[in-house]
Amino acid sequence: MIKQPFLLRPLRNSDIPEYTEMLYTSFNAWYWKHGWGKDYFGCKPPETSIFFDIYNDLTPGQSIAVFDNNTKRMMGACFYHPREYHVSLGIMSVHPDYWRRGVGKAMVEHIIRFTQENNYKSCRLVGSAINMNSFSLYNRSGFIPRVVHNDMVINVSADNQYARVSGEDRVRDAEIDDVAGMGELEMEVSAIRREMDYRYAIENPRRVLHASVYENDQQGIDGFMISVKHAALNMMGPCVARTEEIALALIRNELERFTGTWVLFVVPVEKRKMVEQLYKWGAVNVETHLKQVRGEFQPFKGVNMPSFLPETG
Repeated sequence: MIKQPFLLRPLRNSDIPEYTEMLYTSFNAWYWKHGWGKDYFGCKPPETSIFFDIYNDLTPGQSIAVFDNNTKRMMGACFYHPREYHVSLGIMSVHPDYWRRGVGKAMVEHIIRFTQENNYKSCRLVGSAINMNSFSLYNRSGFIPRVVHNDMVINVSADNQYARVSGEDRVRDAEIDDVAGMGELEMEVSAIRREMDYRYAIENPRRVLHASVYENDQQGIDGFMISVKHAALNMMGPCVARTEEIALALIRNELERFTGTWVLFVVPVEKRKMVEQLYKWGAVNVETHLKQVRGEFQPFKGVNMPSFLPETG
């Protein structure tokens, strides 16, 4: 019998130190090599444990890690996120010492097999458009790009220079009673649902998330925004809204949370009203990402802004 070159198993709590070091090293090494000019993660390696913490809080054990059978070193790892109708393939990282060894392929095949065996309608991911190795891996595995996103960053000024937009008065903090309405909205706009994520963001056990909703005259939900503020990642999203105007009201409201620091958001490039307003607020493009889907996909009937914490869209 031929011995397999590596072992696959879920991450354990005891793996956290090695996982955070591997995640930090893999992303910083790739972006440095491709001209980023600075560390991708502007924090200390242990602070990237927030990814493990949140993903494992939501769906414990839904991860796959690859270990070298000889050295027992962690070669790579990826969380995946089963929800009501789909599975999302999360942040995938492979240690630079093991690039081009089939580690990523092994993890993708594991997650696709899980998706198929459990009869989910689709497997989804948000991947970098500039990383041709990962794009080729996903494309060969059957993922099709469906939406192109601007990755935009705003350094949020303390002098509150951002012009108000219509509808901000309809934005309020989300409450647990909003969860069902948030799910119904996302089913209508995006044909997916992820109520555990909305509930988790509202309860906010790690004290890094915030959730808000846009309420219409009939006290229904026309939009929602979740954001994360942490040393490893400041980001708006996921956000789902019926219109660009509603999405802008949610973004403008959430900017207040990031006063004096920066925030990243991923905006569909075809949503020109949003993109143009964000440029006026000082947003700059830093990368491009692709929404990629393997399986069923309904074009979005509104605005869908993906994110990485939680990453399930």
